[in-house]
Amino acid sequence: MKILALDTTQEYCSVALAIGTELSVREELAPRSHTELILPQVESVLAEAGLTLRQLDALAFGRGPGSFTGLRIAAGVVQGLALGADLPVAPVSSLAAMAQGAYRNNDHATHICAAFDARIQEVYWGNYQLLDGIMQSITEEAVNAPEGLFLPDEGNWLAIGSGWSAYPQMQQRLQGRLSDVIADTVPLARDMIPAARQIIRNKETVSAEAAIPVYLRQKVAQTIEERKQARSASVHQGQG
Repeated sequence: MKILALDTTQEYCSVALAIGTELSVREELAPRSHTELILPQVESVLAEAGLTLRQLDALAFGRGPGSFTGLRIAAGVVQGLALGADLPVAPVSSLAAMAQGAYRNNDHATHICAAFDARIQEVYWGNYQLLDGIMQSITEEAVNAPEGLFLPDEGNWLAIGSGWSAYPQMQQRLQGRLSDVIADTVPLARDMIPAARQIIRNKETVSAEAAIPVYLRQKVAQTIEERKQARSASVHQGQG
């Protein structure tokens, strides 16, 4: 199986080409240069392998959550590539990719809580458990205040991602359940490959037109003041 994956959901711009068990990657920390880097990275791994897009089986991309601009870049690029080469697309959660990367670096980590800073006092987060070598979501991915993050009742959990350093109160509240905290974990294209293979095997790929970002927030551009007003209204309703 030949899969090309790309990710621009956070600071890293990354591409991975998997041909069977062989993997070629391009990864660069460049939070403001994703647009300039992503296509040259794609061209580089394909040229190294002596392949064209049409010789691939599928594309994969980081569907989010993540930065608004980064998600639009990844979705736009993968849509264009998939349309031009008539390829199916495997959308992969950026949180799940983070969990997969943590497992790649620590094969004892079978229960992982991934969380990264969503700004305006919120985190994107999800809980994952290792099943057949792939990190599978066992609670719904969410965005909410740090106080809303929770862990399932069982398991010893590795905490990863910038959310844990941005909101240390999460560590304090759950420290008895955490084996370690690795806050510098980020999504990378290489760690989307296992989930992409599973999506392809399960025939859950989507068309180019359906390769769209997942923001989690219903209103991405909502202002801080609007959010404060919404929370205030919710409190008053609860008291009424």
